[in-house]
Amino acid sequence: MNNLSKFDSLLALQKSTPARIGVGRTGTRPLTKDLLSFRIDHAAAVDTVYGDVSAELLQQFNLFTVDTCFGTKERYLTRPDLGRIFSEETQSLILEKCVKKPTVQIVISDGLSSSAIEENLRDVYPALVDSLESYDLKIGTPFFVRGGRVACMDMIGELLEPEAFILLIGERPGLVCAHSLSAYMCYQPREGTKESDRMVISNIHRRGTTPIEAAAHMGTMIYKMLEQKTSGVNLVIY
Repeated sequence: MNNLSKFDSLLALQKSTPARIGVGRTGTRPLTKDLLSFRIDHAAAVDTVYGDVSAELLQQFNLFTVDTCFGTKERYLTRPDLGRIFSEETQSLILEKCVKKPTVQIVISDGLSSSAIEENLRDVYPALVDSLESYDLKIGTPFFVRGGRVACMDMIGELLEPEAFILLIGERPGLVCAHSLSAYMCYQPREGTKESDRMVISNIHRRGTTPIEAAAHMGTMIYKMLEQKTSGVNLVIY
């Protein structure tokens, strides 16, 4: 392969991915523009982990807020188990405010990216409700979990006993995107649910799987879960 072909191949590769490929260098150091771009993206990743979802956004969708037992952001990062459980007081609050035994329970959590909620909730949540209602599925009382991990859906499942569960949660940020959302879904999640029983649509944002597309797909998957009474590796999607 001649040098021109190699250069064309590099350009094609750079256009096919947002990853940092073939960035410039001066000697052993990256170019200033590339270094600054890296530092900006790194700062955005840190900010979204330690940031908070605005109260105005949660009020817009009438979402009340509960906390897991994570305590602080530092403990949240080092003790994932605390993001899966709720205090007795919080469990009582969930039982008090939520419809029991809904067909579909929706929960939103900041997880590892508050900006994932800020950037995507206004698009994905109304579209998700529309998608579920198009299948005549009854939705329970949605709420927001601060400091949640994916398996917090199991304890909520024990409390509210939904038939199906959707958890919209911020993904771990990277240096390409700090506002990516995931949607975890499960049929009758309860304590002891295996990870193979969960399903996920990840990379939900405007440059990935668009919120509208993801919401439509979620509705279809939940309908199939209820129809087949299973989820995860046992669900037949097609």
